[in-house]
Amino acid sequence: MTDTFFSLLEKRVKHSSSLICISLGPDIRNLPNPSVAFALDFFLGLIRQTAPYVAAYKLSPAYFEIFGSDYWVVLKQVVDAIHNESAQLGSIIPTILDVRHSDISTAAQAYAKSAFENLNVHCITLNPYLGKDSVEPFTRNPERGVFLLAKTSNSGSMDIQNALVLPSGSDSPMPIYMYIAHLAHEWNVNNNIGIVVDASHPKMMSMIRASVPDMWFLTSGIDTQSAELELSLKAGLRTDGNGMLVVLNSFVADGDMHAKFAKDLREKILKFATI
Repeated sequence: MTDTFFSLLEKRVKHSSSLICISLGPDIRNLPNPSVAFALDFFLGLIRQTAPYVAAYKLSPAYFEIFGSDYWVVLKQVVDAIHNESAQLGSIIPTILDVRHSDISTAAQAYAKSAFENLNVHCITLNPYLGKDSVEPFTRNPERGVFLLAKTSNSGSMDIQNALVLPSGSDSPMPIYMYIAHLAHEWNVNNNIGIVVDASHPKMMSMIRASVPDMWFLTSGIDTQSAELELSLKAGLRTDGNGMLVVLNSFVADGDMHAKFAKDLREKILKFATI
């Protein structure tokens, strides 16, 4: 039987006993030496330290592009490094390309080929604004996944995502973020579609979880050092105590402390999650 993206992810979650997804995005302001070579060394070291404790890695190409034409080569080296760590650990660590694409179907096909075949990532984030035909090219292969933007963590998300819409055939309006969650559930015939959900508003997250009880969430905006982590996990986890990737910014510690931070966070999450 062919694995789907989420069956692959669930195997990794079980193998690592983790729901952590580390975000790899070299914000130039945080680099002691703002060069492409330093960024590459930093992330290769980070991957080596944290690979045993994570369920997935999320890559943000925008932060690589700031380095100019070398960015694609460096991004590919980072992806390859994650694949190499997977081989050594005996468990595939999913890679998520955080590009938030939205385009017509022909352009979407080109983006899908670039991400899944050339860069060889497992999953991609998409903006579903253009509708189902802009998403389908990314979901045809069940082994490759997408996370659709539903409720994002930026302050401006309220401008559009909270607006009310009246879906066709319905008598009750709902927020756009809730409608996207329903569409994602409807389109998820290959078990390879999840949704991006902001964790800084637990009540909204709880509402979304109630409406799509079985779907995977990719969550950001969690303060891992406070009680907010507990609130977010209780709001976002499925009834089986799984189904939620907790995004962790890569600049959470210095030097050799990355491994300890990831391991400690994993233990905090395991107090509430069932893996």
